[in-house]
Amino acid sequence: MRKNLCKLFISFLIFIMRNLSFFSVIIIVVFVVYACSPKPYSTTNKAYRKQVKEYTKLILQEPVDPINDTIKMPPFWVGTTNFGIRKPNFVIIHHTAQNSCDQTLGTFTTPKSAVSAHYVICKDGTVHHMLNDYLRAQHAGVSKWGNLIDINSSSIGIELDNTGFEPFDSLQINSLISLLARLKKDYTIPAANFIGHGDIAPTRKNDPNWRFPWKKLAEKGFGLWFDDKRDTIPAGFNHIQALRIVGYDVKDTTAAIRSFKRHFLQDTTKRINDLDRSVLFNLQKKYF
Repeated sequence: MRKNLCKLFISFLIFIMRNLSFFSVIIIVVFVVYACSPKPYSTTNKAYRKQVKEYTKLILQEPVDPINDTIKMPPFWVGTTNFGIRKPNFVIIHHTAQNSCDQTLGTFTTPKSAVSAHYVICKDGTVHHMLNDYLRAQHAGVSKWGNLIDINSSSIGIELDNTGFEPFDSLQINSLISLLARLKKDYTIPAANFIGHGDIAPTRKNDPNWRFPWKKLAEKGFGLWFDDKRDTIPAGFNHIQALRIVGYDVKDTTAAIRSFKRHFLQDTTKRINDLDRSVLFNLQKKYF
């Protein structure tokens, strides 16, 4: 409908422009190009801006509400001059488990889905920045890392266009590394805090899939990695305790082992072996 109206409008303009000045023609052409250019997400972008305005109102409110009826309140409010905005401290990397970038953009702009991410990176390296870094995306779900359980509130979520059963395109990874470099610099995010969705939700998730190049990212300063030369594992080494020290939720030990192996060894099996123990011991000794 919009396309047909634009065609009719352009035909009408061609008819009347024969009697207009060159300057007037240029103005009209610019207007037509802007008006008829595709804006597939104009409605959802409007909803985004409306929601941001509502949160802005909350931030502008002065904290004057009483805590409860039994606490004595001062006769006047005193606002501190020393504060800043809270910033993200983790980056969680996902794969979309969908068939295209367009499908994921559609999912993240459908209120019924109730899921989102700050960034979506397509196979060709295109980066969609869907949410302000300071706002809370709904990407982690029920998850845990160390003692942190509300990971959405302290993290940035990055979704990579990938079905979950395929390698990651080099253009996509290059864009990811560039983005991670900016995020690390802007928010001083520790190297250890670049992790995957499968790491924080081992019983539910396996993304990014085992083909993801964690070693390459670690070499760039995004994530931890083990040494090629490693010490002998001491007698009595407790691999479950080591998993917990690294950050994994060990409530389901089988899931935690599988998640660890997928991340560091590109192995999707669930039984721990001597190589796994060696890598785990090295990580614990090296970083913790």
